[in-house]
Amino acid sequence: MNFLTLDLNLLRVFDTVMVEQNLTRAADKLAMTQPAVSNAIKRLRYSLNDELLIRTAYGVKPTPRAEILWPSIREALSTLEAAIAPTSFDPSKAVATFRMAMADSTAALWMPTLITAFEREAPHMNARMVPLTTREPRPLLIQGDIDIAVGFFPGVVAQLSGGQGAARSPIRHERLYSGHYVCVMSKNHPLASQELTLDNYCAANHCLVSFSGRAHGLIDDELMTMGRERRILLTVNQFFTGGKVVANSDLLTVLPFHFIASTGMSDSLVWKELPFETPDVHVDMLWHERDARNPAHKWLRDHFVNMTHEMFAPLAEMKKSGNPI
Repeated sequence: MNFLTLDLNLLRVFDTVMVEQNLTRAADKLAMTQPAVSNAIKRLRYSLNDELLIRTAYGVKPTPRAEILWPSIREALSTLEAAIAPTSFDPSKAVATFRMAMADSTAALWMPTLITAFEREAPHMNARMVPLTTREPRPLLIQGDIDIAVGFFPGVVAQLSGGQGAARSPIRHERLYSGHYVCVMSKNHPLASQELTLDNYCAANHCLVSFSGRAHGLIDDELMTMGRERRILLTVNQFFTGGKVVANSDLLTVLPFHFIASTGMSDSLVWKELPFETPDVHVDMLWHERDARNPAHKWLRDHFVNMTHEMFAPLAEMKKSGNPI
């Protein structure tokens, strides 16, 4: 291949197809027809003497050569774009609609502050909330159904944080906050005035917040390692519902500490440290590479980071205040 005769526009098409993993979505993104995108890839295949992309039932799959080439091509295009892009971004003039997926409690914490920022700084931006029913939001991001996901995605983040496969993933992530789980109950619960032990915890009836509806969660895994179990009388799929249930019953539930306030029932609840160790709760923000250089999307991501610092600083003081919240 002679680099001097290579049509550099083909690299932009290749980059977009690699990001989207789908010719139709890439064509929409590039404002081209699908046959034009296919033709561009065909020309690049000829120039590079490699198949590059193989059709599958779900889109296209890159060849090993394509995976090796893509990081260098993406870096070069990013450098060029940064050199010629506008040096400033004015959110007051930007027009955008963001589709976001997060649990009800997450939305209750972040959305009021974000909407205030929209009203003050970005009057032409809008938000559309999408129900989060899974710990695996990557398909929604890859298919373009959402622009950003915020929540606890331990398996996804672990995969994105290590190995060669992570570098090839089109999904990007950033840690917003790290916290921990606590046991939550009504102020009138018999255990509210007692020490919470492993025995009386397991003897109580429980409400489990489960997006999938499966009556087994992280806490049950921890109990199994100790040869213990609990009775899950009810499963719900929202943290708010879990808070409402335990505030008006003798059930216990487990919530991330920083989500208790978002139930709106803090005055009716008591929290206690669990009588066993549990993994930390990490709240992460996920987005697709296609939006990484979008100035409006970057403005949104920066706001999530800044909001997190402002919102969660007082939690340390709340934690020190002890029970009840």
